Amino acid sequence: MTRPIELHYWPTPNGWKISIALEEMGLPYEVKFVNIGAGEQFDPAFKAISPNGRMPAIVDPDGPDGEPLSIFESGAILQHLGRRSGLFYPQSARERAEVDQWLFWQVGGLGPMAGQTHHFRQYARAIVADQRHLAYGVRRYTDEARRLYGVLEKRLADRDYVAGDYSIADMAIWPWIVPHARQGQDLARTPRLKAWFERIGQRPAVERGMKVGNERRGNLAGSGVEAEKARRVLFGQRDG
Repeated sequence: MTRPIELHYWPTPNGWKISIALEEMGLPYEVKFVNIGAGEQFDPAFKAISPNGRMPAIVDPDGPDGEPLSIFESGAILQHLGRRSGLFYPQSARERAEVDQWLFWQVGGLGPMAGQTHHFRQYARAIVADQRHLAYGVRRYTDEARRLYGVLEKRLADRDYVAGDYSIADMAIWPWIVPHARQGQDLARTPRLKAWFERIGQRPAVERGMKVGNERRGNLAGSGVEAEKARRVLFGQRDG
């Protein structure tokens, strides 16, 4: 009997990638919540799994050699799950390269740029006293997010999914489109992207993956002691 995969997780776009993939692939898993607002990502036990102190991470008790395998970085996790399940990650080298390049486009481009857009448009407004200091960051990252949305719009001109059939590339990209309004993006301007976004959002496994831990989400852009404490944890300079 397959033992459940440990999913070290918090309900954010990067976390949703993995909960969606596990639901889509039908792999058994158990959730280990990592409250990033409380600093649990810096706990030594978690950093033994994820040295960068970021979630998600997994521990697969049935690794390739029969021994437990821990993996951090969402792109690497998606590739492992695709290989493990034989689903949503093609076997042929040419088709797999197509998926990989869009997967890396997300982890190296869309995710970081959209994340910075969130920061300057939402969270930094509650941190920076002089709002004039935010104008360049807001404009810079909002414009870059818009450019990346345009890349997707062009890509989807003649296909339903970004890399052929529905794949881990779509699972990686889709969660970062969920908060499009907070990124200052209007999906009406990208109708093919909008159709793709709605198509994937209707998948039952995606709906289930999005519900994992949803009740635990907080409002980092809000006011109050708890929101301020979470912002200090998330946006402070911390390493070691």
